[in-house]
Amino acid sequence: MKKSISLFVLTVFTFNVLSAGTGEPKLWFKSPAKNWNEALPVGNGRLGAMVFGGIEKERLQLNEESVWCKQGAYLDKKEGYKYIDEIRSLLFEGNFIEGEALAKKRLMSDRLPTGTNAYQTLGDIEIAFDNLSNIKNYHRELLLDDAMVITSFNSSGVNHKRTVFSTAADQMIVMMIESNRPEQICLSLELSRPGEGEFIATGGNTITMKQHVQDGQGVKYEAIVVVINHGGTISNQDNQIIVDGADKVELRIVAATDYFGDDPSEKCHHYFDAATSRSYEEIVKAHIADYQNLFNRVSIDLPDTEASYFATDERIDAQKRGVNDPSLAELYFQFGRYLLISSSRPGDLPANLQGIWADGLIPPWNADYHININIQMNYWPSEVTNLSECHEPFLKFIGGLREHGRQTAKELYGINGFTAHHTTDAWQYTTSFGKPVYGMWPMGAAWASTHIWEHYLFAGDLEFLESFGYDVMREAALFLSEFLTEDPNSGMLVTGPSVSPENTYFTPDGKTGSVCMGPAMDHQIVWHLFNACIEASELLNRDKKFRKKLKEQLTNLAPVKIESDGRILEWSDERLSEAEPGHRHMSNLYGLYPSNQYTWNHTPEYMKASARVIQERLKHGGGHTGWSRAWMINFYARLLEKETTWENLKLLWARSTLPNMFNTHPPFQIDGNFGATAGIAEMFLQSHTGEIHLLPCIPEDWHSGEIKGLVARGGFEVDIKWEDGDLIKAVIKSRLGNNCNVRYGDQTVEFETIAGNVYTIDGAVELK
Repeated sequence: MKKSISLFVLTVFTFNVLSAGTGEPKLWFKSPAKNWNEALPVGNGRLGAMVFGGIEKERLQLNEESVWCKQGAYLDKKEGYKYIDEIRSLLFEGNFIEGEALAKKRLMSDRLPTGTNAYQTLGDIEIAFDNLSNIKNYHRELLLDDAMVITSFNSSGVNHKRTVFSTAADQMIVMMIESNRPEQICLSLELSRPGEGEFIATGGNTITMKQHVQDGQGVKYEAIVVVINHGGTISNQDNQIIVDGADKVELRIVAATDYFGDDPSEKCHHYFDAATSRSYEEIVKAHIADYQNLFNRVSIDLPDTEASYFATDERIDAQKRGVNDPSLAELYFQFGRYLLISSSRPGDLPANLQGIWADGLIPPWNADYHININIQMNYWPSEVTNLSECHEPFLKFIGGLREHGRQTAKELYGINGFTAHHTTDAWQYTTSFGKPVYGMWPMGAAWASTHIWEHYLFAGDLEFLESFGYDVMREAALFLSEFLTEDPNSGMLVTGPSVSPENTYFTPDGKTGSVCMGPAMDHQIVWHLFNACIEASELLNRDKKFRKKLKEQLTNLAPVKIESDGRILEWSDERLSEAEPGHRHMSNLYGLYPSNQYTWNHTPEYMKASARVIQERLKHGGGHTGWSRAWMINFYARLLEKETTWENLKLLWARSTLPNMFNTHPPFQIDGNFGATAGIAEMFLQSHTGEIHLLPCIPEDWHSGEIKGLVARGGFEVDIKWEDGDLIKAVIKSRLGNNCNVRYGDQTVEFETIAGNVYTIDGAVELK
């Protein structure tokens, strides 16, 4: 029976989703960073720095999103399509090892770059300070609501303050060095980069560094540092700038590459020229206004305990001892939003495995784009946490994969559409390479393309869907439509050859393999993308014939099976058993999250089977990487297991969080930060079942609180307040004028809306 909830309608045409909040969200520390994993990130979407907060010596490790080497091309294996039927026959017949060997030989590229294409550091600014002694009252903090790192301390009675931020408004990194007494700033500054081939010129108050990366095999870049002294003297020698006796010193840092076709020198000088007449105070004001336009859309308040008054690294360390710290979720959530704003702005490249923050010339996994979950996870929080614009770089990047993806589809599989495998980089290659266990997986483009539909569901951006998004989705679906083949054993349609990403099985005779036909994740992705394309084509009144074909193929798609032990079967053949029962990937649960294929209302048997999968993985050591644990948080939130979701979030902090709150695989990968941020949002609000589900997964430790500005599918901004575990009220703004269906516990209310109107739901009912 549907119970009523009191409904009040307030008709307004302006709506502010943010209140002042309960305090500044910030990360803070009592000492300088001893290493990179303790430094603090700033970024404007493309230009970033890790700030160490040193006293006598400060280091800013710099990054620009498009500093990539390119040592060659990843080329498709010629005429691989000629062997597809033979590979499939071997796999259908149960000759898994032979089928995998043939797939590796005939489909996986051995024509790779001579080295590796990697995202690289831009370089380092190192500043040595004189006349500092007797240090007291050291404090280092990252202000999340202002996007600034501030280091302060007292030296022999003089207060020193250093502020660093990366501004999107002026496209530069700025550092202000100041003290409360005149003539106290004495420093020497140099700009450098590891490796050979840089050209560095120092003149007046400027240092310029330029290079054609990797001896001409990558991008051309230029970086310029301008030092502005207020008082004192400035000079240069040996590629250093020296300031003596200044009242304060300002650094302005710009960088650019030719990745997008621009001349990097012209671009750098354009940035400087645009800001020449602007004071530091004006730059700060513009930076904060630009940043807060995104960040301030969401506020959150969770219960504080004594733990919340300790330094950030101490709070994280305390999680290893089980200290209860509910408001750490508040800080972690907003830090995740800060990182997304700082590493993914419209017009930029998407956030990579490390966002934009990577040290050295060959960072872990090249800091590239793994598209068998990692880059997708980066963008899970984008829509629900009200940062839809930050999703755009990934959506545009998916479309950019089509040029190479069409070639790969033709050369390897002999079919139309476009495909991409497990990894790509700034040059957007799409071929299969490496080992079959991770490389023989042609579903990357299809999974990524579902993000376009999710963007539409949240934002209702019909123009984007019509002019760009649908065409990308359609091409990815076209590939899958032609990739499907009939299983001679069942008569149903299956994908293949493919793998369940990075996981392995035992064959009946005890051999280890990975390549198969019809793994569960493939079919869940097919279901997700085909349904998205069907809905989009109906909405746009396009492709009626293609839409009909997709519907027919969905009807004949081999269903994902539940094993005899109650778990979702990862591989289509139950004779194949898990070689790694605690594996980090849980690909057979794609239908639970991020897809909406499995829900309690429609497929309870698959929800129970999903829970069994997770239980077995955890029992055998699963969730041991940060991003894997973050995925579990989202799984358990969808399963509505509130206390277990909270326990997994605490385990993420205890086992997979670095002192600076970066997530670690290990080493650092940013996807866990973003995945857990999305998971926290799922605890407050879910909308994947066609209704706005309020507080679906709030644990007892979060007994009272408030969150404002989350976004639900259908185009609704939602504010929620609760006390003692009970909903007090929810305020819902309709952006698009869609019908609204709200659930709280087992109670629901449905109503029509008008775009721009605000609707308040009184939650004075018991949670059941």
